[in-house]
Amino acid sequence: MKSLIFGFALAATVLAACNGNDASKETIKKDSNTPGLATDQGKVPETAQINSPNTAVSMKEMVDQYLQMKNALANDNGKDAATAGNAFVASMGKMEKTSMTPEKVKIWNDLSDDAKEMAGHIGMNGAKLDHQREHFDMLSKDMYDMVKAFGGGQVLYKDFCPMYNNNKGAIWLSETKEIKNPYMGKKQPTCGAVKEEIKM
Repeated sequence: MKSLIFGFALAATVLAACNGNDASKETIKKDSNTPGLATDQGKVPETAQINSPNTAVSMKEMVDQYLQMKNALANDNGKDAATAGNAFVASMGKMEKTSMTPEKVKIWNDLSDDAKEMAGHIGMNGAKLDHQREHFDMLSKDMYDMVKAFGGGQVLYKDFCPMYNNNKGAIWLSETKEIKNPYMGKKQPTCGAVKEEIKM
């Protein structure tokens, strides 16, 4: 009789332990969908991985200098655009890649050489507004992708001018909703429209 009671007690203990394990597995499963929490494999979801402070500072510098280029071109000021272009190139050299995920390193490597070349052309051609604007068009595409990947440190607006480049159009990033067209300058300063608000 004692062995029978002992058998029931042992079975009840094992059953309770199994149910307890199921409950803990369920908790882990639910938590694995929560950003920032470790999954049952001990990995942090990609969405929880953020930029390092140094990356954020470098991106903020680059965005500020890009906006200086944009505003200078909108005012037909090639000299100030050149100064900002050279500062942009210097800021790119400060970007810290050691704390980036492999995916972000790839994005940076894919975009940075081209962006540096475009900003360098703007920096070397302070007396050639048309040439600066051609390179600003290409730089703006890279900057849009960079801001999407790494953030810009502030709210930005993606604007579009339909008339630039023989009506092929071109984008640029702005810190305000007010249109200040860097491609048309003072001739048509308000040509264009806001196409996207970027909150990062």
